[in-house]
Amino acid sequence: MTTKKKLGIWMDHSFAHLMEFTSKHFEIETIESEFALKDSTSHLLKPVKLMKDKEKKQLYDYYKKIGETIKDYKRVILFGPTDAKIELFDLLSEDERFLKIKFEIKHTDKMTVNQQHNFVKQYFSGV
Repeated sequence: MTTKKKLGIWMDHSFAHLMEFTSKHFEIETIESEFALKDSTSHLLKPVKLMKDKEKKQLYDYYKKIGETIKDYKRVILFGPTDAKIELFDLLSEDERFLKIKFEIKHTDKMTVNQQHNFVKQYFSGV
């Protein structure tokens, strides 16, 4: 019997830390957004409907990269300080490849990598 794959993702509009929860250690992958690399952080506060097409495309590409990793998991916790996690979830909800994945979304403050690990560890240890 295979174990269920569990993934924690701390994210904002700049980057995402993807942490696979296993009994041994965490595998971490970082995905960076072109949107945040080229634009000032003040743009990150704009509602999506007010963003320019180029900015929307950059965010879409960022979310698509994350989605390609998520598609192989059974359970995913999305957490972080911005609405990026909700925007990602909304996009993935429209794709039938993600319908069998159990998602949960939690709002958290900015966290260090160690705090992110502890959050994922505590979340999945209680599940």
